[in-house]
Amino acid sequence: MSIRAVVWDVDDTLFDYTAADRAGMRAHLTAEGLLDGYENVEEAIARWREITDRQWARFSAGEVDFQGQRRDRVRAFLGEELTDAEADAWFERYIGHYEAVWALFPDVLPALDALAASHRHAVLSNSSIHVQERKLRTLGVWDRFETVLCAAELGVSKPEAGAFLAACEALGLPPHEVAYVGDHPEIDGRGAAEAGLRSVWIDRAGAWLGGDVPAGRHRIVSLAELPALLAPDSRFGAPSTFR
Repeated sequence: MSIRAVVWDVDDTLFDYTAADRAGMRAHLTAEGLLDGYENVEEAIARWREITDRQWARFSAGEVDFQGQRRDRVRAFLGEELTDAEADAWFERYIGHYEAVWALFPDVLPALDALAASHRHAVLSNSSIHVQERKLRTLGVWDRFETVLCAAELGVSKPEAGAFLAACEALGLPPHEVAYVGDHPEIDGRGAAEAGLRSVWIDRAGAWLGGDVPAGRHRIVSLAELPALLAPDSRFGAPSTFR
């Protein structure tokens, strides 16, 4: 069955979130004078990432709203009982450093260009529309997508099937005519496959340890592989890394 549309994850799929977060936090912690309690900056960044993952899981589970998880990240990292206004101000100072180093992965624009005439495009993110619209506009790709859906407004997060099905409904297409491209093997890969979409996991870091990729999912290491995988005559991707 032909794939008519591609729905994209944003962070660490289109946008190099990990690099921007690390560089932005490094600059922020230096400016705030917060490195003295750590052996090195890498230790501080690792702690920030650990706290971010934990608070993001709470948001995904519906235990806290989007702004609340940001505030709780700051409080946990600093170990202080900050007011909402104080936590928001600290996070906004971090955002200034973070946004200064935003960038798309180099394979993104060539892939979007290659698929522009043959496939429709949308975004499904576990973030908020306020955050992702600003990001996609700043990166110059907002107009590439028919619709942008985010968990904060949908009320359901990946890997729940309802999030993926909402994207299909917005496009007016059945799941089997839609591909989902994301960087997380479970949140994106498993979630999309179980919802009935063609699931494409972009494994840029080569995290897969070998063996068969679970049924219904396809692994690529570069978006340069995507057009061949989505071609009408593709049979679950013969070349190299998608299997």
